[in-house]
Amino acid sequence: MGVLIFSLSGCGGGSSPTPAQLSADNINLIFVVNPDLAYNAPGDVDPSTANLTNQGLQRSLLMATYLKQQVLGTNNVNRIYALEPMTHLQTTNNYPDMAALVYIQQFALLNQITLTGAGGAGSPLITGNSYPLNSSYSSGNVPSGVVTPSLPCQGCQGIDFNNTDGNNDALLTDVINANIPGFYVFSAPWETTNALLTYINELYGDNLNLPANYMGPNYIYAISISSSGSASLVTYNSNITPPSTYPVLPLPVASASCPGPDTTPSLFTITAAGGTNNINNNETVYMIRHAEAHPVSGWDDGNFVGAGQWRTLYLPNALAGKISPKQVYSIDPAQVYPGAELILGNSNFSYVRPSLTVQPYAIANNLPYYLVTGFEIFDPSSPQLTSDFFFKGGKFSNQTILLAWEHDHFPPIIDALLSSHFPTYVGPTAPAWPSNDYDTIWTVRLDDKGNLTVNNALCEGIDSTKLPVSAPQF
Repeated sequence: MGVLIFSLSGCGGGSSPTPAQLSADNINLIFVVNPDLAYNAPGDVDPSTANLTNQGLQRSLLMATYLKQQVLGTNNVNRIYALEPMTHLQTTNNYPDMAALVYIQQFALLNQITLTGAGGAGSPLITGNSYPLNSSYSSGNVPSGVVTPSLPCQGCQGIDFNNTDGNNDALLTDVINANIPGFYVFSAPWETTNALLTYINELYGDNLNLPANYMGPNYIYAISISSSGSASLVTYNSNITPPSTYPVLPLPVASASCPGPDTTPSLFTITAAGGTNNINNNETVYMIRHAEAHPVSGWDDGNFVGAGQWRTLYLPNALAGKISPKQVYSIDPAQVYPGAELILGNSNFSYVRPSLTVQPYAIANNLPYYLVTGFEIFDPSSPQLTSDFFFKGGKFSNQTILLAWEHDHFPPIIDALLSSHFPTYVGPTAPAWPSNDYDTIWTVRLDDKGNLTVNNALCEGIDSTKLPVSAPQF
């Protein structure tokens, strides 16, 4: 049960042979160590936000290619498990640990999944360039201050930083006992990864020569379990040396025009005066939709698809000079979403795409990043709860926020704001957000007297119809 250490030439150095790829006939438990404040390579994590830096994002993009090609041998992944962000709050500001999800997202988009489209059971199956990320809470294990899920996870359980009540151990045991060969990828910080490796080693009689200490961000650990039940440890070293600059996409991104009098959506403006006393003052919220997520109507795995990765990675460039938020918000990616039907039956998914859409923008601009965790986005009361959270009580007075959300919720959020805080308002309600529109930005402003203006004059300026179907390659 020895340790095989490999390195990859062409990714920042090293001249050793290309590493052996794992066998698809084995159960392969693959552990990718994402950086956090305690264990990282210098320059990968911003100490003030606990988020990845440009360099850390670059490393994740390069690591995805290495993982897909050199470890999986281009095989499709079976499952991807990532850290539940709210189980690892960092710094005195309690920033969620989004690094594990960001670190494995590019890899997820290099894989494919087959789901039904509109119509559900019996409708045609469509293969999309995307893979779901499991980051939801197990039953009975929800962090303090986080809403208890109303939907069962049904196989979308993520990784708990603290292994509360042995949930991570149970997850690993379930994967091993299911005895389905293939590739199971786990993305978590070193502290949690080390505990996961130790648990598996105990199951196999402590015969695996595990690393004694953190070896750096380029290492991937794989425990391969053969059909005979024997386990071996393989340690990969990608030898990646990422640039410290923000990633450059391999191809230009086509531009799109913002709404105008003759476009769809068309321009609109809502104004309302005389807000109630508890409404915020001097607040601006820029509302954007998550990135492209549906190759056909009804197809949904909680993630966005390959085309969406082009949008998200280009977002810092697209929004430069248009908006200047001071903080970024989205919904907790651990929330459970009723997605499309898998070949093997219905499944729920972790709703990761809104939060991952704005992560590159937060990274590029070193902005504080927060998750909304006190209510579920798909709760019928969500529009009112969202309106109250962002526009009531003074918490966000004198603030400018970028908010990534679900597009069908924006009109009822604005309508809830109008009905709750502008009792004398007479005028149009918020228009529907077109289902094919991923580009528009709604700007919501409250002035120093609490007067409201909402419009859609801004846009990201990215042509969704011209984005490649597959994710960019790095």
